[in-house]
Amino acid sequence: MQQPEIRLGLRDWDHLTPLLSGAVPTPGWSLRLDLRKVTPDVLTESVLDGGETSFSRYAQARAAGDDRLVGLPAFVMRGFRHRCVLVRRDSPFTSLLELKDARIGLTGWPDSGNTWTRALLRGAGVDLAGIQWRVGPLVEGESGKDRLGSRPLPANVSAMADGTSLQEELAAGRLDAVFTPFMPTEMFTAHSRFRHLLADHRAAERDYLAATGFVPGIHLVTLKRETVRAHPWLPAAVLDALDKSKRHWVERRRLLADTTPWLLDELLDTARRFDGGDWMPYGEDANAPMVRAFCEELHAQGVWPEPVDPSVLFPSHPPAPAPAL
Repeated sequence: MQQPEIRLGLRDWDHLTPLLSGAVPTPGWSLRLDLRKVTPDVLTESVLDGGETSFSRYAQARAAGDDRLVGLPAFVMRGFRHRCVLVRRDSPFTSLLELKDARIGLTGWPDSGNTWTRALLRGAGVDLAGIQWRVGPLVEGESGKDRLGSRPLPANVSAMADGTSLQEELAAGRLDAVFTPFMPTEMFTAHSRFRHLLADHRAAERDYLAATGFVPGIHLVTLKRETVRAHPWLPAAVLDALDKSKRHWVERRRLLADTTPWLLDELLDTARRFDGGDWMPYGEDANAPMVRAFCEELHAQGVWPEPVDPSVLFPSHPPAPAPAL
């Protein structure tokens, strides 16, 4: 019998390399990773069986009763958000609280990462309703994505005009700060017009970890419902493959750490702060506090009109046996 081939659309995260190289096999089935520059729209691509999906958009869909995607508790994109707040180099702002009543640009209103970043402002005591929010691309000409979502926007949120960009509006002084998950190219130069709002964002992120116990999840892996119906064993098998790939990648990086000047120190520090070094655990139980906090933020920020029940995101199913070799 021919092995089933499962095709997933994902970005080229380092921890997927063992799956791409074949170092982590998938006995009894074939996994094909279709690497993308941007997060795919899994439902509209007939060639995909699943792939990387926005946590926010998935949670909203499940809250609305849309179960066309089956989410796996595997957050392939995670990250602290304190580093994602940029200001001009000459800005007087140095703290989250100082952004009260500011003009802030961001790359997408319902986006998972920006939802987590707005949560930092709420945690600092900033009223989100007092901010003038502008939504647009970080760089002019950046690929058009759904930046506004399908729900009505709050009155203090507006889209930027065509032909404008967040980084140029910030540089011109028409914005006080920008929320972005990806850094402008010039941030990696000695003459950038921008800087992080928090001079020691790493210390702030450590404090956040100590307070919450998690690193925010941004994107997760989903499978199409019809694919799961055809292969009931698949969710458990994909989750296992992703976990083995991640662990294999960490083991190799600990051995071959000379890919950045101080990677070894980062790996040692991570191992000390996270039990064994797994800062991006997979599984429902390991992610329950983070998932619950995110669902609360979706409602508190008005991204979703009603409280989101975390249990609808990963409905439990009895494990099915994997295909025989």
